[in-house]
Amino acid sequence: MEFRAETRYLRVSPQKERLVLDLIKGHPVEDARNTLAFTKKRVAAHVGKLLQSALDNVNYLAAEKNLDVDIDNLYVKHAIANDGPRMKRIRPAPQGRAYRYQRRIAHIELVLAERGKNGEVAATVESEEPVAAPAKAKRRAPVAKKSAGKKKAAAK
Repeated sequence: MEFRAETRYLRVSPQKERLVLDLIKGHPVEDARNTLAFTKKRVAAHVGKLLQSALDNVNYLAAEKNLDVDIDNLYVKHAIANDGPRMKRIRPAPQGRAYRYQRRIAHIELVLAERGKNGEVAATVESEEPVAAPAKAKRRAPVAKKSAGKKKAAAK
């Protein structure tokens, strides 16, 4: 089972956000919370709130749908930061000109999933059709190059 949380229109560059998200991808939830608490990036606080929101979603859905979810087995399966709309701004420049710049906005998506009993990822339902192995390509022998013939002398 997967549990999601999303933040939209966050006033931070997605590039800066990805630096923090890469620290917690694939880690257990408790380790991710500790990492975010001691990260010296401004966006770490926003990601911490988002992680807490995802945990609240886990608790709510577990109570609502009578799911048996062990919070100790949860890990951060998927964490991405996408571009949002950009705000175009103008800055004064020398000699009466104006320079344009863009304020970037990020949308963040966080997905938590539960690991199995032995630490492996819980199986998801996939198609029952077996995937065919790629066929081996037959190699051809290299073709020998033809030698260039003598050029005829040009008539003068």
